[in-house]
Amino acid sequence: MSGAGRMQGAAPASRCLITGATGRLGRLLRAVWPVEDGPQPVWLARRGDADILWPGAPAPLRDLPPCATVVALWGQTSGDVQTLAQNVGLVAQGVQLAHACGAKRVFHISTAAIYGPGRTMDETRRPAPINAYGRAKLEMERTITALPRDGLRHVILRLANVVGADSLATALQHPERGVALDRFADGAGPRRSYIAPSDLARVLAGLARLSPDALPDTINIAAPAPVAMEDLARAAGCPVIWRAAPPEAQAVVSLVTNRLAQILPGAVRHVTPGQMVADWHSSHGPRG
Repeated sequence: MSGAGRMQGAAPASRCLITGATGRLGRLLRAVWPVEDGPQPVWLARRGDADILWPGAPAPLRDLPPCATVVALWGQTSGDVQTLAQNVGLVAQGVQLAHACGAKRVFHISTAAIYGPGRTMDETRRPAPINAYGRAKLEMERTITALPRDGLRHVILRLANVVGADSLATALQHPERGVALDRFADGAGPRRSYIAPSDLARVLAGLARLSPDALPDTINIAAPAPVAMEDLARAAGCPVIWRAAPPEAQAVVSLVTNRLAQILPGAVRHVTPGQMVADWHSSHGPRG
């Protein structure tokens, strides 16, 4: 382990240990943190550039700075069934980290894919994933639910698409290449729930400030309304190449975020495609 020494100065309540620092989502969040009035992040990764390098269990945890919150960003988003199954094993490692740094809460990053296709899906909807990634994350959620009550508050965050970390990411970075999108019978393209990078950081920071007792078991994380992927692409200056939508394609997949709005009113500030892409540009910028 390395880099922990310089973190000792801040108060534990103002620190947040965030795993997966060098992953796509971790890099996005590092570009938009610090968050106003938010905790100081302590970035952890298995390799690369991070405050703390920890290869994972069974490697010992030494000199880990006290942190009130662990955000488990790490995980596998693609690969075969065996690779995706690593998401389940990471639950125990997140618990190990939390106990080692004295955390009171752990935020486990799940996905809207656990619901399967649907519109206006809230946290009470019965999960019905249709792909291997969604099934692996659902198994991860079940593992979290079965954890013993040992003083840690576990919260599952079902994350929508994040601008810059989804299927449009390459188009945002290289708009000159264009992007292929499905066109449905009504002439429109797909609409999906999204969240901008700085809004996600603001949500995580806001949740970290709440008392563990005030946190629900599961929270959908997204902007209030779905947006057209076509509009996101065009906001980035990316031409759209249309293709006929196959029968199994879904025109709209959207989450209900009333629970998030109730516990963190005003945390999500970028709600239009233009605002979302501008937020990504301001922190990350297009790369040619």
